[in-house]
Order: sequence, then C-alpha cells, then structure tokens
Amino acid sequence: MVDFPALRTKMVDGQVRPNDVTDLRIIDAMGEVPRENFAPDDQKPLAYLDRDLPLGAGRAPRVLIQPMVLARMLQYAAIKPTDKVLEVGSASGYGAAVMARLAGSVVALEQDGDLATIARRQLSGLANVAVVESSLVKGVRDAAPFDVIIFNGAVVTFPDAIADQLAKGGRLLLVEEGGSAPWAKIYTRDDAGISGRALFNASVPVLPGFEAVETFAF
Repeated sequence: MVDFPALRTKMVDGQVRPNDVTDLRIIDAMGEVPRENFAPDDQKPLAYLDRDLPLGAGRAPRVLIQPMVLARMLQYAAIKPTDKVLEVGSASGYGAAVMARLAGSVVALEQDGDLATIARRQLSGLANVAVVESSLVKGVRDAAPFDVIIFNGAVVTFPDAIADQLAKGGRLLLVEEGGSAPWAKIYTRDDAGISGRALFNASVPVLPGFEAVETFAF
C-alpha cells in the first residue's frame, strides 16, 4: 500500500521548500492537494517524484508539470485571495486545485476532452473553479481580464492573444522554449504595456498550439 500522505510531505519538504518557495499558503496548498488523484492509475505511485507526470491523453505529450516548477511559478505569481486566475492547459486539474486554495477564482482552460472531463470530476467540490473546454491558444476572453495567468506547459511563440487578457497590474507566468535553454518567465502589465524577465531554468513539454511555426524553404 502506497502511503501517499507521507510522499506528499516528502515532496513539499524535499522539492518545494528548498527551491525558494517561502509563501506558506503555497506550501500548505501543495501539502493538502492529493496529486495522485489527478494521475492515471499507472502513474499514481510516481505522483510525487521530482519530474513531470505524463498523462497519456491526446497526440501531444501532456503532463502535470514538475512540482518544483509549479511551486516556483506560484511564488513569483504572488496570487492574492481576491485574484482571478486563468490556468492555460489545466490538463487533469492539479494546478487549478492548488491555485483554488490561493485565489478568489480560477478558470481552468483545457482543450483535450478526456482531460477536461477528469478535471471537472476532480474539481467538482471547489466552488471557485470553473473548467472551460476550448482551444488553448484563444484563452478565455469572456472571463477576462485576469489578475494572474499561468501556463501548465511551455510555449515557443509568445501568446499575444492570451496576454491581451491580462489585467493592469497582472502577472503572466510561463516557460519559454528557444535560445540556448528554456526559461520560466514572468510578464507584467502596466500603463506602458507588457514587459517580462527571466526567472529560472525550467524544461516542460510545449502545449498544443504553442509550437514553433513551420517555415518552408523554396
């Protein structure tokens, strides 16, 4: 029998706390949410390893991103209890479940029907979470603006359409591929527009629709 609560505690103490995550609300949330509930049966025993967790749905590789990467992005996001959050590529809903304990409301955007169904089931007890099944690249304009937007995966091309849904003073966090190495970055909006800066190295699979644009040579 796998002792999931003990593994969850080891994840928090060994992966989250040592990586500059000091917000006790994040630490408590990741210590409470059972990550194994959002994993396929064959992956449940591996739910607390220091790695992306494959979900095996759809043609593109989909994962729950590495716990440390999620925790550090949440630290930089500085989610307040009144914030409205959009998670892009929510997959089976683990990130949304964690953020629901930090934010006023969370919109979990997922385009894979099977994953969206799992997310709805697992998040059904949380009144402040709405699962939206729609194209990832479009965001959820009807619910914008958002105080925080977090991507559960990487992008190669910057998501301008989604960045337009960020509120003034808002924070957008994602992993950008390209260049010498992928980086987790934060973008903020002010009166002058959107500006960003690199935070830390992170490697996660690219979300569907955010891959490199193909070019043709003649």
